[in-house]
Amino acid sequence: MNLRINIDVPDLVKAAKFYQEALGLQINRFLDDDVVELVGASSLIYLLAKPSGSSSAAGKGETRQYMRHWTPVHLDFEVDNLDEACERALKAGALQESGRVEWMGSTCVTFADPFGHGFCLIHFAGTTYSPGAHHPS
Repeated sequence: MNLRINIDVPDLVKAAKFYQEALGLQINRFLDDDVVELVGASSLIYLLAKPSGSSSAAGKGETRQYMRHWTPVHLDFEVDNLDEACERALKAGALQESGRVEWMGSTCVTFADPFGHGFCLIHFAGTTYSPGAHHPS
């Protein structure tokens, strides 16, 4: 199974530039005038042009508003050098929302992109969260 991540954005050019500068992702291709495919992470990321005020769910529910908002999903980008990654994200226009948080062998800093989407930059001391995590029975 492959994971493909879709991110709604109001300005495709600005969003593509942000994700390239902040995270080092690269444009692989334009699928049409409204979709950009980004590569450079473990999953493909698609930026989808969706104007502010447009329907967020086939005419039902809230309309899109691009300001910082709460959502139950965010992206974690694993990085080799957290200091450099944070500096790069801030320089590209990210908003830092937390200081460094240490948890189970990881260090994480939380950000928002210019369109209100949350993401974290995370560095692991090992290859993943330290052993101490357990599987619920």
